[in-house]
Amino acid sequence: MSGYSSADIETLRNIVSRSRRIVFFGGAGVSTASGIPDFRSDSGLYAHSYNGLEPETILSAAYFALHTAEFYDFYRKYMIHPDARPNAVHRWLYELEKADKLRGIVTQNIDGLHRAAGNKRVYELHGSVLENYCVDCDAEYTLDKIMQSEGVPRCERCGGIIKPWVVLYGEAPDKYTGIGACREISGADTLIVAGTSLQVEPAASYLEYFSGRNLIVINKEPTPADSRAMLVMRGDVNEIISQL
Repeated sequence: MSGYSSADIETLRNIVSRSRRIVFFGGAGVSTASGIPDFRSDSGLYAHSYNGLEPETILSAAYFALHTAEFYDFYRKYMIHPDARPNAVHRWLYELEKADKLRGIVTQNIDGLHRAAGNKRVYELHGSVLENYCVDCDAEYTLDKIMQSEGVPRCERCGGIIKPWVVLYGEAPDKYTGIGACREISGADTLIVAGTSLQVEPAASYLEYFSGRNLIVINKEPTPADSRAMLVMRGDVNEIISQL
């Protein structure tokens, strides 16, 4: 159910126009218009079990270590979307960065679409499916290696298991990515939080570093940040941004 007006669109447009240090904090809702399902909606990935297992179990470091072949069966089927392309939100953010108004994108997504759109100032808190590495010798591989292999992908150099450079449940996010994200958020005059329910830590707590004037929340469902926001727009982020 939508919860915003044409006046809200105009307010958002004016805030963006006046701002000089925008940071965009995004989640799965940013990429749904590119054909990538979200996680926590009624039709999202987490709304179902798979062979009796919850997705959070399959996407855990322990499951990867103990059931690597089964992990990859799920991962290839549900987590990789090689045909996805940047949508209106990604393109809008690229234009903001070119205009030097966007200081950074902090994303919980692993699809790599922000970089595909051309953005450079991207903090991928949970990694990217586009990057993979051998757990034994650290050799690096592209997504093609995962897509063109069957079962457990193996390193061409040493035969070790190849792992996606994504943060699984039970793993800590990259410290330096988090530091960079918090630095950009702390220096922003406008923080746009979009397409995320803010249910995943420590990413959600990064909003505490924001002390700027304009906190904007765009999401289909309520979030913990709504009470502090000066503008809350309840709806699809792609639909809203397309009106700017």
